[in-house]
Amino acid sequence: MSAITEAAPPIARTAPVPRSAWWRRWFTNPWGRPRFLVVWTWLYIAWTIVPVLIAVQFSFNDGRSRSTFQGFSLQWYQGIFVPGSREYDPSLWFSLENSLKIAAVTVPVATLLGVGLALGLARWRGRGSGAANFLMLFPLVTPEIVMGVSLFLIFVNLYEFIPLGLPAMIVGHITFTLSYVVIVTRGRLFAIGKEYEEAAMDLGASSAEAIRRVLLPLLLPAVFAGAFIAFAISIDDFVISAFLCIENCTTIPIKIYSAARNAGNPGLNAIATLMMVGSLLAITLAVLVQRVAIRRHEGETRSAVEDFARLEI
Repeated sequence: MSAITEAAPPIARTAPVPRSAWWRRWFTNPWGRPRFLVVWTWLYIAWTIVPVLIAVQFSFNDGRSRSTFQGFSLQWYQGIFVPGSREYDPSLWFSLENSLKIAAVTVPVATLLGVGLALGLARWRGRGSGAANFLMLFPLVTPEIVMGVSLFLIFVNLYEFIPLGLPAMIVGHITFTLSYVVIVTRGRLFAIGKEYEEAAMDLGASSAEAIRRVLLPLLLPAVFAGAFIAFAISIDDFVISAFLCIENCTTIPIKIYSAARNAGNPGLNAIATLMMVGSLLAITLAVLVQRVAIRRHEGETRSAVEDFARLEI
């Protein structure tokens, strides 16, 4: 009882933390709330987007100046699509037509080859598979200027039956965009797994039927996403197109680069705005298709598990 009633020792008071140490801890605490992350994020977004918005603004300029806004007008967009208009420039439409031609051939070919290559690399287990996977990633890690020089030398010295111009540019774009389709498709393959194919083959389907009737429908969102990404990369490419282009094959990036060096008019801003909008739409559609596919796959999996649980009960 005496031990219980014995007075407890006085609690030692700690010295007050200096204000400088408190501020230092407030700044350097890695586990605290993010204090300046939002500010730096918006500063970076403003640094990258504001110049683009200014360029888009001058595509609607009423005058020819690219530094002084003189009023709103659609004349520079009419100069691309409307022959006979005051600012009509046939070279802009010709460049846009070439870019769309190249992308129209590049996208389906790169998508078909990329899906097949992704299936082969995902299923191949053995000697040489690691090297094949590395070579598939080679265009992604290689600087684009090196890729452009290499393709130029190949078409000039080795594959002379492919002439420079649109044919060589199409092959070069297919070569460069193929890896992006493979990356997107392989990611979807790893997310799906092999269970669906194995279940289909257990029910009597052959390997080809399991791929055609089970795996490919599940891969369709990734296929569409890869196609949209290939379109965005192809229509924006400058380096490979510049190395493989000769006369009468100017694309939009080449036209913008060559005309901007000679103090071009706001028509370049208009065609660049259209190209930017097309690329953003393609990337947005790719992301939306991927999200819808993931949600649908999760919903189907959840419903299948619930049905199985009901059967067990």
